[in-house]
Amino acid sequence: MHSQCFSILKGKGTPKFKNADFKQFIYDIEKLYKSCELCERKCKVNRFIEKGFCRATAKAKIFGAHAHYGEEPELIPSGTLFFAGCNLQCVYCQNAPHSVTPELGDEWSDRQIAEWIDKCKCKNINFVTPDCYLLNIVGALKNVKANIPVVWNSSSYYSEKTAELIKEIVDLYLLDFRYFDNKCATKLSSAPNYAEAAKRNHLIACRNGDLIIRVLVMPNHTDCCAKPILRWIKDNLGENTRVNILEQYHPAYRANKYPEINRRLTMKEYSDVVSYAKKIGLKNLV
Repeated sequence: MHSQCFSILKGKGTPKFKNADFKQFIYDIEKLYKSCELCERKCKVNRFIEKGFCRATAKAKIFGAHAHYGEEPELIPSGTLFFAGCNLQCVYCQNAPHSVTPELGDEWSDRQIAEWIDKCKCKNINFVTPDCYLLNIVGALKNVKANIPVVWNSSSYYSEKTAELIKEIVDLYLLDFRYFDNKCATKLSSAPNYAEAAKRNHLIACRNGDLIIRVLVMPNHTDCCAKPILRWIKDNLGENTRVNILEQYHPAYRANKYPEINRRLTMKEYSDVVSYAKKIGLKNLV
């Protein structure tokens, strides 16, 4: 299994994008945009002239950019860029509506993104909900002068083609693993086949970079999702995988329309999941 040493975050080594073949990289991504398969939905729209499920265009829309001190300890301060537009539609999204509505973001050029990265003075550059904007991210990194590692902060619902492309630029994968039951994923995030995509992308990430996994514990979804996810991580990625079991769920956005999640997580539910993680042998919890 891949060693979770996070040496790149300690200034050891060269960020991957510094050695990328940007000419070929951009050519491959533009080809993917013309019949979009960036995420698991594979809308097949021409992103230069049409909008798919995420409603994102080929121009980056950003609704937040700042040094973040609320991330995992090894990441802070993290230079976070929050993209507007998402390939999920989580009914409980805590950053909605901006996170799921590209029209609410400000348009940033690739050069503006690069200039912000060079000035951010953080430990890493953290692309939040980046799956819809790979072309803009690569276009920006082409112009970045700073020797700064790249964090891919994603829902894990990106396609295998995207997974193969981003391994050339991503140093650390900060991935959500939200559902183990596809019925839950479809109902609460409009994400069919989420479990298969997440499993595949976590395995690819583990082979190609450092990995931190976030598991958001939700009310009434501990046995169908949280616990099976933790067991899968232990069995497939190893006991030393860095896992952050999140207790921050609260009923935001449209959660009031879904009685099963229309309440805060109880301490008993959260403690039960953490105890389970320890019982099965996960040793590197945040």
